[in-house]
Amino acid sequence: MRDETAEQPAPLRSGLTTGSCATATSLAAARLLLSGASADAVEIVLPKGKQVQMRLEFCRATAEGAEAGTIKDAGDDPDVTHGALLYSQVRLVSEPGIRFNAGKGVGTVTRPGLVLGVGEPAINPVPRKMMTEHLQLLATEFSYGGGFEVTVNVEDGEALALKTMNPRLGILGGLSILGTSGIVRPFSCAAYIASIHQGIDVAKTNGYLHIAACTGNASEDTMRRVYKLPEIALIEMGDFVGAVLKHLRKVPVDKLSLCGGFGKISKLAAGHMDLHSRHSSIDLPQLAEWAAAVGADDALQQNIREANTSQQALAMASAAGIALGDAVCQHALDFARSVVPKQVQVEVFAIDRQGGIVGHAGAFQ
Repeated sequence: MRDETAEQPAPLRSGLTTGSCATATSLAAARLLLSGASADAVEIVLPKGKQVQMRLEFCRATAEGAEAGTIKDAGDDPDVTHGALLYSQVRLVSEPGIRFNAGKGVGTVTRPGLVLGVGEPAINPVPRKMMTEHLQLLATEFSYGGGFEVTVNVEDGEALALKTMNPRLGILGGLSILGTSGIVRPFSCAAYIASIHQGIDVAKTNGYLHIAACTGNASEDTMRRVYKLPEIALIEMGDFVGAVLKHLRKVPVDKLSLCGGFGKISKLAAGHMDLHSRHSSIDLPQLAEWAAAVGADDALQQNIREANTSQQALAMASAAGIALGDAVCQHALDFARSVVPKQVQVEVFAIDRQGGIVGHAGAFQ
């Protein structure tokens, strides 16, 4: 019987996006300019109507206007920007409207294919809309007929951006200001998935119609070695193979090469779209069945079922001359083909920990 008195784990805490931080800080700085009142907190309205209050680290006048800052709180999500200082500098201008600038630590778009044009600050559409709506309401409140120039900054953002996919996407000089709901949900990995989609968009827009989606550095190195693909055509998908396959329904390419460790490819072969251990596990009995289909005897099948890891199962099959790697890749290929459009040519590579190819299925050109 389950112990009802046992302590339950605390629910994971949500946080707020960089877009929410930029909205709060730009609003606080603009309010200081129009009212003369500084604040240590500010209330904003998120896209779905929820009101949240955000603490400010500072809100002060400057030589050219005003600035306000807040510490990004991503809740319990392992976000690269968690704990970073984000601050906005606001200047009043005579022309109505909002003009956005990339300040220190915020990137600039340098390649076509993103939702923002080349040369634009990497402040995504929803954060821009949030800031615009809040500043327009503020202008109405104070009967202000001019406009605002907003410069968004992230302390150490240029260094933090190196831990993201921004450089590969052609977003240089810093981070992107992101968010669609204003809220960071723990382990939703929405920003990572958005970067995968952007990577595919950028590659296709720039004429790269053969892309390789890889689970990590070793698989990327393998695809560089096999195809000499440039960085722009290498999609760092991590565990989110589903984000790649589903996006190709909207943005098809000519050829997709999927490459990952044998264990992760075996999860894809079993029909999993998220290859992380939180959401899928390696099915050793299934590996034994696939090995049987390509000639494994009863003893080898039993050894595979009792293996400690997928790598051990693969090693035993290889020692017996059983092409388990190719069989797993074929099942992964069949599943991937069931998701992507028919015009996309697909192939699958499985590698070992040293980056050696241990399985392949699909056309190899």
